[in-house]
Amino acid sequence: MSSQQSTQTMKPATAAKKLGVYLPATPAEFQEGVVTRAELNELQANPPEWLRELRSSGPHPRPVVAAKLGVSISGLTRGGVTEPLTTEQIEALKEERPEWLEKERATQAEVRKESVRIKNMKKDKEKDA
Repeated sequence: MSSQQSTQTMKPATAAKKLGVYLPATPAEFQEGVVTRAELNELQANPPEWLRELRSSGPHPRPVVAAKLGVSISGLTRGGVTEPLTTEQIEALKEERPEWLEKERATQAEVRKESVRIKNMKKDKEKDA
């Protein structure tokens, strides 16, 4: 790793996104500072208690909520979920299985299926070429 790469810094919002956590839930010193690439790597390799707790319990940022529910971020919005959710809230939604969630999961499954179909079609064309 070059010395330039190890001194490269990022804003806390970028680091939080890379860590998969909701920035306003992080400690003040994390929110107010800058994070070097080396610090980010260290946080990923040896997460401190606050990071382990956030990843476990939340609140989680929308991309994480969407992934845990098996829907798209747009699907969350259509379902009226606009705020970060805790793991407990996500689990409650999974148990309740509201109509919007079932619909969005089905939509997401179709999108994935179509993506696989297109990918396979491209592979077949490349083989034939």
